[in-house]
Amino acid sequence: MKTVIAARTLGSLLIATVAAATVAAIAADATAPAAAPAAAPVGTPAAAPLPVSEFLTPEAQAGMRERIELQRKLSDVRDLAALDRITEEIAKSTTESWLRIYPSDIEEQTIDGVHVLSVTPKGGVAPRNAHRVLIGAHQGGFLFGSRYSALVEAVPLAGRGRIRVLAVDYRKAPQFKFPAASEDMEAVYRHALRTTKAANVGLYGCSAGGTLVGEAVARFQARGLPRPGAISIMCSGLMKSFWFGGDGQALVPVFSGKAPPRGDPGPYFQGANMDDPLVTPGLHPAVLARFPPTLLVSGTRDIALSNLLMTNAALLEAGVDARLFVQEGLGHGQFYAFPGTREATTAYDVIWKFFDVQLGH
Repeated sequence: MKTVIAARTLGSLLIATVAAATVAAIAADATAPAAAPAAAPVGTPAAAPLPVSEFLTPEAQAGMRERIELQRKLSDVRDLAALDRITEEIAKSTTESWLRIYPSDIEEQTIDGVHVLSVTPKGGVAPRNAHRVLIGAHQGGFLFGSRYSALVEAVPLAGRGRIRVLAVDYRKAPQFKFPAASEDMEAVYRHALRTTKAANVGLYGCSAGGTLVGEAVARFQARGLPRPGAISIMCSGLMKSFWFGGDGQALVPVFSGKAPPRGDPGPYFQGANMDDPLVTPGLHPAVLARFPPTLLVSGTRDIALSNLLMTNAALLEAGVDARLFVQEGLGHGQFYAFPGTREATTAYDVIWKFFDVQLGH
């Protein structure tokens, strides 16, 4: 029962920090050659995690404390099928909380062979958004997550903006490898372009989904497609290792009391050229220069913060209209983890206002 209660307040916990650590461990076991031992940890486990930030609301503080405790219990799980089930269970609970705030109509669709969840607010789409659409890519390390992992982000964004959202249940490892997810994003984007101007289409994604958004934009360029009106990359980056690296990874022991995970992006990228601009667009200024306005979202305790900051700097250097929104005291994917709190409300206000300003009509 305690896990269920925690899930209602945390939501993204397993999808986020616990998932990141576990995915890295599973990926390392699945892909690392026997002759190549794991790199030494980049930090040393702390005796106890850092206290939660006093700047968080009491509700978010309580949720963060539960998050740390639940992380200790679940971070050693290694079975991928079990993780997938737990991820969806937690995401379902959080989605239900968001649906109480933003009642929505959810329709399952198959678009050019891709499973998509179309989310529309119960009160209908706002008139100014009648010719707009958002396309979302969910989190899960390119390994797990499905219906509820997609809806947990789509429902609050659709509700706050009163806009239609297409949440893409893209193909993942271990059954599929790069560029399967990018192909699925392209298929849904092409479908949207049949009825919607590119300038009126926005893309967003968290963690693996954030990386996928960047990869999708690079793919659109390579395929001669018009760029979308705006994108948001959340809790991830476009540099090598994506949601790992730098101080964000090194500080995991300080925030959680756990050793940091290996910075391995996982089996989805097995065999891929990590220098390819369609894999790691952050390494290619000419590709970044053609990105649309971009909002990057993270938290001060996000393991992906360093990668995201480097991505933001690279976008700015390339001349892109890049915006940065970092919330105090929150971790990986935590901006939507506490439905109804000031932290979650502020995050979705910022995200939606960005899209509302940048997208055409």
